[in-house]
Amino acid sequence: MGTTFFLVRHGIKEKAIGDVPITPQGIIQAQSTAAHVSRIPIHAIISSPLRRAIETAECIAAKTNVEIIVDDRLRERANWGDLPEQTFEEFIQMWDKCTREPDYIPPIGDSVKSACKRMSSLLTSLVEEYPSGSNIIIVTHGGLITDYIVNTFSEDVLYHFHPQFIAEQSSLVSECSITTLTFDGQNYTIDRFASIEHLMNEMNEPEESTS
Repeated sequence: MGTTFFLVRHGIKEKAIGDVPITPQGIIQAQSTAAHVSRIPIHAIISSPLRRAIETAECIAAKTNVEIIVDDRLRERANWGDLPEQTFEEFIQMWDKCTREPDYIPPIGDSVKSACKRMSSLLTSLVEEYPSGSNIIIVTHGGLITDYIVNTFSEDVLYHFHPQFIAEQSSLVSECSITTLTFDGQNYTIDRFASIEHLMNEMNEPEESTS
């Protein structure tokens, strides 16, 4: 049967420095994501410690009645505000340098390869903890999802999902998109990458009549 992981990026966050919350639109995204994943049994919800991820996870937990487990290994590669007095422009320059040079260790946060190792470590521990057939929600960040995907799978696999995957990796994982991985006991497979179909479907479904 294998283990299925649903890698969910947090909802749209406020455009401000620090550990910011998600916006009202982000809450709607998170609620739509929760409605979608609640259609199957969910055995665990693991969240990044950052507020935007926890708030997204809370929407999913409320719908699935599954307790949230916070794990530091799911924190973003770097967060604007962690380095005192760093401007947003300086943060973006640092971020882009890390993306171009996966071994580069920034003044704050992790290198791309270190971030990938964190994610890999978490997945390995979850596979060992939960039985085959489990469905596990992981609420984290676009950067970490991309860091893991780019440094785990071959370019042939990546280009199957997007013809310019490496060049455009920083813009491919939308808020509340779901990347689905399966582990068959030996290997990981990407079943779906950064899908937002559930957001469109949930928002377009007619409301039930109250009359």
